[in-house]
Amino acid sequence: MTTMTENASGLREFKMPDVGEGLTEAEILKWYVQIGDHVTDGQVVCEVETAKAAVELPIPYDGVVRELRFPEGTTVDVGQVIIAVDVAGGAPAEEAPAEPQAAAAPAPAPAAPAAEEPKSEGRKPVLVGYGVAESSTKRRPRKGVEAPAQQSEAPGTYYAATAIQGELNGHGHAKQRPLAKPPVRKLAKDLGVDLTTITPSGPDGIITREDVHAAATPASAAPPAVQEAPAPARVQAPAPVVTYDSARETRIPVKGVRKATAAAMVGSAFTAPHVTEFVTVDVTRTMRLVEELKQDKEMQGLRVNPLLLIAKALLVAIKRNPEVNASWDEANQEIVQKHYVNLGIAAATPRGLIVPNIKDAHAKTLPQLAESLGELVATAREGKTSPAAMQGGTVTITNVGVFGIDTGTPILNPGESAILAVGAIKLQPWVHKGKVKPRQVTTLALSFDHRLVDGELGSKVLADVAAILEQPKRLITWA
Repeated sequence: MTTMTENASGLREFKMPDVGEGLTEAEILKWYVQIGDHVTDGQVVCEVETAKAAVELPIPYDGVVRELRFPEGTTVDVGQVIIAVDVAGGAPAEEAPAEPQAAAAPAPAPAAPAAEEPKSEGRKPVLVGYGVAESSTKRRPRKGVEAPAQQSEAPGTYYAATAIQGELNGHGHAKQRPLAKPPVRKLAKDLGVDLTTITPSGPDGIITREDVHAAATPASAAPPAVQEAPAPARVQAPAPVVTYDSARETRIPVKGVRKATAAAMVGSAFTAPHVTEFVTVDVTRTMRLVEELKQDKEMQGLRVNPLLLIAKALLVAIKRNPEVNASWDEANQEIVQKHYVNLGIAAATPRGLIVPNIKDAHAKTLPQLAESLGELVATAREGKTSPAAMQGGTVTITNVGVFGIDTGTPILNPGESAILAVGAIKLQPWVHKGKVKPRQVTTLALSFDHRLVDGELGSKVLADVAAILEQPKRLITWA
C-alpha cells in the first residue's frame, strides 16, 4: 500500500503509513500544521499513537496544506488519507462555492480510496522510530459504510470521523479474520470451533468465550434447539450501558498503548505458567555503595541510584545462571536460549505502562549502564519511547518500591522468561552480627515462566541477586 497519491491538479494525499509492525490503526494526537501552511520534505506534520508508542510522521514532499482529513483524537486506519498537500504551491483551489454542499448528503458515487496508482516515488516516507517501511497491510474494512467522498469537501474541512469507525467481522465482500482475544482463540482451538462461523456478541464485533462455548454446544451432540439457548443472554449484554450513570461515572476508551498492554498482559497471564518466589534481604551495604558512587568522578552526571546496582546484580545472576535467559517457541516446540540480555525496565507513563529495554545490557560497564538507564527513563517520561526500544526484551525489572510498596507478583512481559519486582527499601529491625539493629531492608520477588525455568533455577537466580545486594563486593568477585 502506498502512502501517497496525486491527482491531476497537483494535490497529493498522504495516507496513514503502515509501520511494518502488524499494526492496523493509529490515533492522531496532535497536528503540527494548519490549512495554508507551507511544508517541506521531511517536516513533521503530526504525532500519532499506535498500540505500541507515540511517534511523529514526516511529510515526504514540499507544498501547501489544503486539507486535514481528521481532527485530533480520531483513530484512523492504516492506508486512510489524513492530509492533502498542493505540491504546485499555488493559490487555494477555487472551490469555495462548494462549501455549502459539505452539509448535504455525501456524493452519490464515493471515490475509491485514493486511486491506487502504483507510482514510484524516489523518496519513501520515513516514520520516526521505524525507518523506511514497505507497506503491505490491507486497510481494514468498515462496518457497513462506504469510504467518505473526497471531492465535495471544501479545503480545510474534516471528514466525518464516524464514517471510518469499526471493522467488518465476516460480513464484507471478502472473508475477514475474526476478532478475538488470544485466550478466546485458544479456547476455540481446544474445542475445535471455527471462529469464522461464529456471530460475535462482544463490543465492536469481538468474539467472547460465551460465543465459543455456544458454538461448541452442537458438537457435543446436544439437541438442535440448544444451539439457540445462548441467544437471550447475548441480547441482554448491552444492559449495563443503558443504566450508565453519567453524573457519577466516567467511561474512558481503552486504546493505544494502554489497550495493547492490557491485551499483552492477558495473553501472558493465560499462556505462560507463572511462578513467583520472594526473598527479603539486608541491602545496607548496597545503599552505602550508592552514596559512594555518587561522589565518584567516573559517575559524575550519571543516574546513580539503587536500581542501577539492582540491575547490575541481576545481570551477574543471569551470567551465573544463563539458562534463565530464554524464550518459549510454541510453534516449533523449542526453548530459545539467548546469549545476550536486553534488560527491560517497566516505566509508568501518562499513556500507560511501557517496558523499554536496554539492548545488550550484559556487555555494558557500570557507567554505561547508568547512562542507558538515564536515557531510557528520560525518554519514557517525555513520551518519546520508540517501538523498537520496546521490542526484543529478555528479562525485566519493575520497581514497585518507588510507590512505597513492599512487594508484588509481577506478570511476565510477553516473550520473556523472568521479571524481578523490587520493593521499597526501608529501615527495619534486623539481626546483624547477633544483635538487632536498624538496617536497610527490601523484598525482592521473581516471577518466571515455569516452562523454561524450574524451581531450582529460579531460586538460584533470586538467591544470587539477594546475595550480591547484601554483599555488593560480589559484583567484582562473581563478575
